[in-house]
Amino acid sequence: MTSFADRVVLITGAGSGLGRQMAKLFAAEGAFVAALDLSAEPLASLAAELPGRKVACAVGDVTDRAALGAAVRDLEVRLGPTDILIANAGIGLATAADPYDAAAIEAQVRVNLIGVSNSIGAVLPGMLERRSGHLVCMASLASYRGLPRMAGYCASKAGVRALMEAIRVEVAPRGVAVTTVCPGWVRTPLTENIGVPTPYMLEVDDAARRIIEVVRRRKPFVAFPASSARLVRIMRLLPSGPSDWLVRRLSATFARKKEKKE
Repeated sequence: MTSFADRVVLITGAGSGLGRQMAKLFAAEGAFVAALDLSAEPLASLAAELPGRKVACAVGDVTDRAALGAAVRDLEVRLGPTDILIANAGIGLATAADPYDAAAIEAQVRVNLIGVSNSIGAVLPGMLERRSGHLVCMASLASYRGLPRMAGYCASKAGVRALMEAIRVEVAPRGVAVTTVCPGWVRTPLTENIGVPTPYMLEVDDAARRIIEVVRRRKPFVAFPASSARLVRIMRLLPSGPSDWLVRRLSATFARKKEKKE
């Protein structure tokens, strides 16, 4: 299995949540962590939590292709060429059909899809030249079908899946691995009040460890947890009528659980 010792791992969205936890786990295995985030403060606190580890931090916006490229070049000067990209930066905003918020949908597509594309663009040419590297991008179980009040998020993550499938076919013969990760709900401040039943909610450390093991094995695709993955696959395979009915029922259940919490 792959060792991460002395491998340069570039993580976008490394300042908080899943990205931060993955940075810690990779660093613990001896990786050189190139941490990128929108703000300097969480990156500084991350570096402070990893004394003695090889960590370089840079502030960058994944939606700004030129600025992102400059930030990645700076990180690579300090640590070396990127061996593994973890394109993790993302946002989630409620987007209902009424009122329809085109700006919120655009924001999610820009960060979750265009940001992933920009991140790939910053490192893939070098990987192809070296005939070595690994692209790991965060999609979601929400990429399987559109969900109520999550139109922008679902659309952006579905785009990530399609993007990675296309790239994977082309670059695999040239020595570059591609992994698409589709996690379910991960417990963060943004999800704690959603009302998702406990069996469907993952702790951050659990999710991060699952992802790292998938990266270690260079698997092309993973969806977890298994119970949630089975459910979304069923919703995708059903005809539109039954699938929509099931989604409405689950959405109503989650809404009731959220109201009880409040």
